[in-house]
Formats: sequence, structure tokens, C-alpha cells
Amino acid sequence: MRLSNAALLELVAKLAAPSIEEAGCVLWDVEFVKEGGERYLRVYIDNDEGVSIDQCELVSRALDKALDEADPIDESYILEVSSAGAERQLRRPSDFEKFIGSQVAVKLYSAKNGRKEHVGTLESYNEGDVVVAVGGKPVEFKKSEIASVRLRIDF
Repeated sequence: MRLSNAALLELVAKLAAPSIEEAGCVLWDVEFVKEGGERYLRVYIDNDEGVSIDQCELVSRALDKALDEADPIDESYILEVSSAGAERQLRRPSDFEKFIGSQVAVKLYSAKNGRKEHVGTLESYNEGDVVVAVGGKPVEFKKSEIASVRLRIDF
């Protein structure tokens, strides 16, 4: 029986939960994607103090074993466990709420004000729509316009 992508991601999150907790982390995201002819099962973890390679390895080893036992994926894939990263993508309402006041990069499907990417301070989130202060001025982006929103770190 082949699981839907959503059901697979939910199952992987459930299988990964014990080892993520043991590593002192939280689950940020799970994705199952095809890139360059290969399938990747990616599990992103987070921790307020940062994520170490040892924590990723602990989760990866435990999850690999759990996936072998459950056998929910009927094709070959590469398992990757990593930190969500400093410039992580914001997807869920809780992600946006947590990072109100932070610098973000909003990528659009089509240009708005002559640009497809806008960088500024995340001011608000409402059911997929976001307001970002760009150059000190609030700009509203509708959910239907947004390809992605990522945290932005300037060095």
C-alpha cells in the first residue's frame, strides 16, 4: 500500500519523534522530494542553542532503523537529517508567529514593484498573507503571490 505524501510525512514525523526528543531537539520540517533523479527524505531538526552533527547522527541512525522496520516507502531514497538552518523556510503559521520582527526574504511567483524577491522585517502574518517592512514601508504579500518566505541573515 502506497501512502499519500502527506501521510508519509506524518508517519516519518511520528517515527522520528522519540529520537528527536532524545537528542534535545524539536522537529522543524519533513520533506520527501525528487531532485536530479534521486528521491530525498529530509528531516529538519531545531534547537535554540543550535544543532550539532552528533544530534543529527543520533536522529538519523534511530530513524533509519525505524523506517527499515515500518518500510513505508516502496522506492529507493536518501535519508538526510540536518539542522533547519539559519535561513530556514517559514511554512506553518507558528513559524511566522515565532519570527515576527525578524528579517525575511519573500520570493514571489511574479514581480511586484519590479522585483520577484523582497527583503525586510516580517511585521505580520494572517492566513498565509504577510506584511513585510521593506525599506521602512509596509508591503503586503498575498498567499497566492508567495513562492517562499525564508529567514534572512545579513553578515
